[in-house]
Amino acid sequence: MAKIMSEQNTVTPSPDTLAEAAKAARTAKGLPPVHKWNPPFCGDLDMRIARDGTWFYEGTPIGRPALVRLFSTILKREGEKYFLVTPVEKVGITVDDAPFVAVDFQVSGDGRDQELSFTTNVGDTTCAGPDNPLCVIRDAQTGEPAPYVHVRAGLEALIDRKSFYRLVELGAHERCGGQDWFGLWSGGQFFRMIPSAELG
Repeated sequence: MAKIMSEQNTVTPSPDTLAEAAKAARTAKGLPPVHKWNPPFCGDLDMRIARDGTWFYEGTPIGRPALVRLFSTILKREGEKYFLVTPVEKVGITVDDAPFVAVDFQVSGDGRDQELSFTTNVGDTTCAGPDNPLCVIRDAQTGEPAPYVHVRAGLEALIDRKSFYRLVELGAHERCGGQDWFGLWSGGQFFRMIPSAELG
């Protein structure tokens, strides 16, 4: 169990304890049932997920992919905050952008029958569709697009640049809400990316 340092509302790091709890809680389908757990909040852990998907512990990158994968299975989002959760403890962590990065995707079918299946940096797969939408958020100052795909339970993956460039090649123009949009079909749904007029 992690110990709370009361002065700063941080916990004495216990990544090994969290990892062991994640291992013990795995189900036949591979992911612990974090949606069923509501343990008491134990404070904030000095752990951060950078925008590129790198996990840091006390400022040092976690170099063991298997350990990062374990932590990712007990990640939970509540509002705009992220936690690592076990049946008996809940610790806050920092996420710079999205907790995952979509590093590749596979495409099957074409046109309105197209299916886009993404793979994340921690080994999750998600097929874009009504339950796992794609979205593009544009930076208010630069206008730079940042594409995301929903993975599970409110957790999203930032789609990496090389994958985004490939996605653009699969895009189509559709009329939505009285306006022409450039976007992507997947899972029977059209996901708007940018107004067609902005593409000239």
